[in-house]
Amino acid sequence: MLPTELHVTLIGDCKMKTLNREYRGKNKTTDVLSFPIFENLRCAKDLPVGALELGDIFISLPVLKKQAQDFQVSEENEFIHLFVHGFLHLLGFDHEISEKEEKLMEGHEKELIQIIQQKVF
Repeated sequence: MLPTELHVTLIGDCKMKTLNREYRGKNKTTDVLSFPIFENLRCAKDLPVGALELGDIFISLPVLKKQAQDFQVSEENEFIHLFVHGFLHLLGFDHEISEKEEKLMEGHEKELIQIIQQKVF
């Protein structure tokens, strides 16, 4: 199994808004942003030797807390959801490109969240 790395950073809305504006052209905060090293690992054939660095995930702590309250879930469960969502983006999934891709990504999210929750809780 190839050792894998990724970075997760919890940030405030000001920083998230800045990142979202700079990299996505959207002048508003959001819950999670991912910055993958590779364009799409789903199709990758030649992986680097050694540890595989996937990229960075930024999660807005204020949005996480608000969404946890809005969705009536714990902050821990909302963190897991946002982490998994960001992780799938690092692998090359993108729910914004088509309805088919959105359903595929949602299916993977549900499956991964279940696995993590069984291991953690």
